Parts: sequence; C-alpha cells; structure tokens
Amino acid sequence: MPDLLHEKRLKGVLMFENKNKKLSLEGLEKAEHCQLEAEALYRSGKYHCAEAVMEAVRRHFASEIPESVVGTVSGFGGGSGSGCICGTISGGTVAMGLVLGDKKKTIHLTRELHTWFKEKYGVTCCKTIRATNEKGICPVLTGEVAGKIAEMLSRK
Repeated sequence: MPDLLHEKRLKGVLMFENKNKKLSLEGLEKAEHCQLEAEALYRSGKYHCAEAVMEAVRRHFASEIPESVVGTVSGFGGGSGSGCICGTISGGTVAMGLVLGDKKKTIHLTRELHTWFKEKYGVTCCKTIRATNEKGICPVLTGEVAGKIAEMLSRK
C-alpha cells in the first residue's frame, strides 16, 4: 500500500471512535450522494447490490483506488448467489475495510451496520427481504445501505 494512502487512512481512522459523534453537514451531503449514486448504479444494470455499494463508497472515500476493486465483491450479489446475507451488507463490509484499513474499526462498524439493517428491515436474509417487500426493494435498499455506510464513515 502506498505510504500516502496509508497515512490518509490512519488520519481518517481517528474520527471513527464513537457512533455518538456528530455528523457534519459535509458528512450528511456525502451520505446523501452515496445513497443516490448507489441506487442509480444498481438501476443502471451495470452493478448489482454489493458492487453498487462498494463503488459508491469507493468513489467518495477512496477514489485513489482503481474501480477494478469492485470485482472483489462480485460474488456477493443475490445473497452470495444463494439468497443468504444481503449483498449490500457483505459488499458494504468490504468497502468499509477498504476505507478504514483497520480491523477493529471495520469490525465495530460492521456490527453497527448489521444492527441498523436488522432494525430497519427485520432480517439480513436476501431471500426473505425480497419475498416480504415490494418487488423494487433492492435498488432502494442498496442506496440506503450505501448512505448509512457513508454516514458512519463521515462521523466526527
């Protein structure tokens, strides 16, 4: 990893200490942009849920990393192809790890994301979500998860 990227991540990690920290206006705007962008990427047909979350987060938090990294989450779409855990959670977890570069911070935010998701949607199972919600839930859900991740990464 280039030293500049590593330094950038180390500086950024310091602001992710507590989920009760305030989100700046800039952070709110970034979260909204990520949400809209991820939903649009999904709707474009070029990306599935995990890829759209990864790409939106990459663009806003790690743009120096090539787009080809999105391929690392390609297997997570449709609940990893079997309908299990929603691809937005899996792809989002990888995206957070990419941005943070810190195992403990990534684990902490992954737990927070998982808890938020279960509170919002009731389950994390792709099959169940798709069976119990409107047909067009996936693009909206994809955007909401990307926005939540951007919000968590932007906290100060």
